[in-house]
Amino acid sequence: MAEVDAHPWHSGVVNCAVYERGKRTSGPTVHYTEALDLARRCKDGFVWLGLHEPSAAEFEGLAAEFDLHPLAVEDAVKAHQRPKLERYGETLFIVLKTARYCEHEELAGGTEVVETGEVMLFVGPDFVVTVRHGDARRLDVVREGLEARPELLAHGPAAVIYAVADRVVDDYLAVAAALEDDVEDVELQAFTPGRTDPQRVYQLQREMLEFRRAVVPLVRPLEALVGGQLEQVPVEIREYLRDVEDHLKRVTEQVEGYELLLSGILQATLTTVSVQQNNDMRKISAWVAILAVPTSIAAIYGMNFDHMPELHWRYGYPLAVAVMAAICLALYRGFRRNGWL
Repeated sequence: MAEVDAHPWHSGVVNCAVYERGKRTSGPTVHYTEALDLARRCKDGFVWLGLHEPSAAEFEGLAAEFDLHPLAVEDAVKAHQRPKLERYGETLFIVLKTARYCEHEELAGGTEVVETGEVMLFVGPDFVVTVRHGDARRLDVVREGLEARPELLAHGPAAVIYAVADRVVDDYLAVAAALEDDVEDVELQAFTPGRTDPQRVYQLQREMLEFRRAVVPLVRPLEALVGGQLEQVPVEIREYLRDVEDHLKRVTEQVEGYELLLSGILQATLTTVSVQQNNDMRKISAWVAILAVPTSIAAIYGMNFDHMPELHWRYGYPLAVAVMAAICLALYRGFRRNGWL
């Protein structure tokens, strides 16, 4: 039996196995050409080939063997695609964006709250090729979970579509729940004196936008999968996918709500900062007005003219100081009464 490298992930191949009637019939190191030939000889068999960030050269022979469309192959190699569903003859090309919440102590300019990746699926009548970019969601857990449910795996490649989509959307739910805590935290900070920081709110908005790009575009591909227009997806799998669609719509509603709330928080934060700055400016202006009185009087009497009122009077100096103090006190009380100090 032909085998791939002893460490197959070095060449992009993570796992390759043949399934017949919901049960695995080959080991993880069988070569994909032999696996595909074996799957086509089996009744209701298919091969599941898993790849991680393959290069164009690694994909060249594989694409010819599985008859994959060049445009889809180009997208799978370059990555950075939006969630989508495309049909090339009997082969479906599905792109899913994965998401993972990154723990952090405090939001800052360089904080990454949501880490995203991509999972792409080529789904044919007797094969599934999954291509993973990034580490936000490993598919070995998905494979193990699906192999533990042979009655579901017996439905063929469509079962893999459901299992991968279900895991990806479940991750969305976990990310949305964690983001809710961050939103509540910045909301509390926005109305806490001394902790107002628009940069934190803006950073969270950017991460929310990144999450939205993964979640919202997936709605239409899932609608197509459950709509019954694709013969590759049997009725039994559509029922499972409908549950995934419901979860995705819930996450979409949460994201839209968070975005509206963050916009209000950012506006409130900027307003709070503006009010604080106005208060500071009023205090500065008030003290400038108070200090202007003794400054003006001292400046006038510092001109050293011979003929000035009370210049040679014995009580002239105490009187000038008393007048300055009285005017300053009157101004201080007036500003305090008006809330400027």
